[in-house]
Amino acid sequence: MRDTGEYLFTSESVSEGHPDKVADRISDTVLDAFLTADPYSRVACETLVTTNRVVLAGEVRGPGSVTPEYLMHLTRLAIHDIGYEQEGFHWQNAEIACHLHAQSAHIAQGVDAAGNKDEGAGDQGIMFGYACTETPDLMPAPLYYAHLILRRISEMRRASDLAVKGLLPDAKSQVTLRYIDGKPVGATSVVVSTQHEEGMEQAEIKRLLRPIIESSLPDGWMCPDNELYVNPTGQFVIGGPDGDCGLTGRKIIVDTYGGAAPHGGGAFSGKDPTKVDRSAAYAARYVAKNVVAAGLAEKCTMQVSYAIGVSKPLSVYFDLHGSGRDVDEVKLAKVIDGLVNLSPRGIREHLHLNRAIYVPSSAYGHFGRTPDEDAGTFTWEKTDLVDELKRAFGR
Repeated sequence: MRDTGEYLFTSESVSEGHPDKVADRISDTVLDAFLTADPYSRVACETLVTTNRVVLAGEVRGPGSVTPEYLMHLTRLAIHDIGYEQEGFHWQNAEIACHLHAQSAHIAQGVDAAGNKDEGAGDQGIMFGYACTETPDLMPAPLYYAHLILRRISEMRRASDLAVKGLLPDAKSQVTLRYIDGKPVGATSVVVSTQHEEGMEQAEIKRLLRPIIESSLPDGWMCPDNELYVNPTGQFVIGGPDGDCGLTGRKIIVDTYGGAAPHGGGAFSGKDPTKVDRSAAYAARYVAKNVVAAGLAEKCTMQVSYAIGVSKPLSVYFDLHGSGRDVDEVKLAKVIDGLVNLSPRGIREHLHLNRAIYVPSSAYGHFGRTPDEDAGTFTWEKTDLVDELKRAFGR
């Protein structure tokens, strides 16, 4: 986003009941099952969901105790937890097919450590990390508030709050903010579409949601009432996988920075941490967040690239968007090289990624979340490099 002038910028979010997010949740459920049984399992699980049908596919290498039957059982529990007990998609009645098979030996030989060879990246690719000072979590504001609106609705629905009675799991949000000289100053429009029970009227749903939306935004940021669009099609009864097919990895902009920063193109859910699509994107966010948290810049983009089977990154690039406070980006890259080992193994060990920690990341974004020391989740959101970065730049 620009740092001068006046402009509008929009980001969207989707709830855990959106078909693509149902697929992400199931894929990460499969991953966590394997990592619980063996922290060094290899998993690349893709999920398809549609009307009363779930298909699991992909490649795995892990203990035989994680059977197809067990994974199908966990899939049903995941669907139940999301809240689907509808005729067209029901946790008890959906047909589940498991087509996971053994990981390719050719991929494995490139990734596995052997002799003097360190563990290699699970694929080639580019990954990006980003942070900015727009919100307390150092995330782009449009995405931050789009997530927050849906999280609050979901929490109320799960708590059986009467304020959202009749609302169902599938939902989307979209927040457009006005920027002046690079700073967000208020919302110009908000869109929320939420699945609901038969018989609820559009005006009633708007009345229910308006206070939730307004309280999710900073004081004075609420858009005009004629720019608040709630269920703009009028009815949204048929939803979830019954209304639209869902696939793993189809919401990668929602998962990252809402379009405010570049994306390398790789999805996260269902992939174990040897896949740099996931682990290196986490590492890049971790580094970028620490740079901004240390006060070295107001914005930071980091790019890192890999080749399959090669342990060291091929390139590391920083862009502080002109907001660096007397920080040379070349020096920054050298300082980070001394603080964080960006090899696949180094990332896994530094961020403690070989654990069953991924289901919580499958909805409402992988970034801008609160680390949980007890659960070991969202370790890439820690700011434990701040003191060393400040010392390195004399702050």
